[in-house]
Parts: sequence; C-alpha cells; structure tokens
Amino acid sequence: MKPKQSGPPVEICGARNVTTQHNETVLYDVFYTVAGVYIKAGEATFTNTVERLNGKPAFHIVAEGKTNDKYDWIYKVRDRYESYIDTATMEPLKFVRNINENGHKHYENITFNQSAKTAVTDKGVFKMPDCIQDVISAVYCARNINFDRFQKDDKIPFKMFLDNEIYDMYIRYLGKEDVKTKFGKFRAIKFKPLLVKGSIFEGGEKMTVWVSDDPNHIPLRIESPIIVGSVKMDMMGYGGLKYPLSSEKK
Repeated sequence: MKPKQSGPPVEICGARNVTTQHNETVLYDVFYTVAGVYIKAGEATFTNTVERLNGKPAFHIVAEGKTNDKYDWIYKVRDRYESYIDTATMEPLKFVRNINENGHKHYENITFNQSAKTAVTDKGVFKMPDCIQDVISAVYCARNINFDRFQKDDKIPFKMFLDNEIYDMYIRYLGKEDVKTKFGKFRAIKFKPLLVKGSIFEGGEKMTVWVSDDPNHIPLRIESPIIVGSVKMDMMGYGGLKYPLSSEKK
C-alpha cells in the first residue's frame, strides 16, 4: 500500500514544469446537454508560447472559449483568459480575465510580485501567501502533479487568488480509468477540482476532469453541471506536445 501524502505537496508548491512547452496547442469541442441530448455548442483552445515578462522567461498561456453563433441566443460565451507563468518556478506573474457570459461582462487584471508576496489589481495591493495560483496557472501546475504518489480520494491543496480574494482550493484524486472521447479512447487520470461558484459553473466538487495518463497530462475530457443542464469538453486536436500522446489506445 502506498503511504498517505502528508504536508504541502511539492507538486503544487515549488512545482517544476515537466509537461508543457513552447507552441503547445490543445483544441476542444464543447457540448451542451439538456435531458441527455448533446449538441456541439462551442469550441475552446489552450495555447502556450514562451515570452519574456519583466526580464523573465514566462509561459504565456491563452485560454479562449466561445459558443457557436447559432447557439448564442441560448447562452452566449466569449471568454479569454491569459496567464504569464514563470518557467522556472511555475508561479504566476500576471493574470488577465476578459469574459462575456450571456451579457455578464467582467474584466480582471492581476500583477503578481512573488518576491514581495503581493498581488496588484484595480482594487489595490493584496498580501499573498506562498504558492499562490491564478485560475490558469493552477491548471498547468496540476498537470505536473505526480499522481502516483496519491491514493484515491486524497486531496491536493493549493491557494488561488481571484476577484480580489484568496481561496483555499484542492484537487481530489479519483484514480485511473479508460475514457472514450469524441477523439478516441485513452488511459486517463481522473480527478475533481474544487470550484469557485461563478456565472456558469456551480461551486463545489461538481466538475470531473480526465487527463492523459502519459507524461503530457493534457486534459482529455471535462464534464460539469452548469446553471441549466451540463457541459462536456472533449479534446479534438493538439500540436506541439512535449511527448508522444502514448495514452491513446489504438
């Protein structure tokens, strides 16, 4: 039996990147369902380029999601998230959120000073704890977790700064299983992230994520209930991966 993990997990605090690289792109189809009927309602993309910010090399992650024009009358989404992440420490340096969700618009711009342990927003300067994450940096740090160190139902904690507040968050590891997506069948690692309640997603452990059980750890499928119905995202294309996608089952 594997020993239980105790104390702050090194995978989040002091993470080192072993999964992503310059020019990685992952594409998703977004499906919306009510009463068990799925329709392709939109697309999402995650791109990673290495740039320099304040003299430091940084991963510039851009995550964009949009509904198809013909479904905008149901629920229009035009979301763009950006995070600049220190390539050496995987700590966020800057975070930008620009969203339009069914007419609800919100813009957020955060500058993190990791040496001073502060975050600067349009509301002021906030003192930060160690190992703080933003929404996107948390995703890319989670990709670097060595899940073999954990047992089913173990929680992997971290802290996230969003909307001028610090949240105590965690990922609950659910083990490994095969998952069949619109792209193909994969060996996958399964977990549930704790969510902050927003305009689309409910709070709590409602979302389920499957990532590839290979060195890339790219998200393959994401499922979650939303305010009305539920959504499912399936990986439908990729480019520039650091390793072969060896988890795909032929």
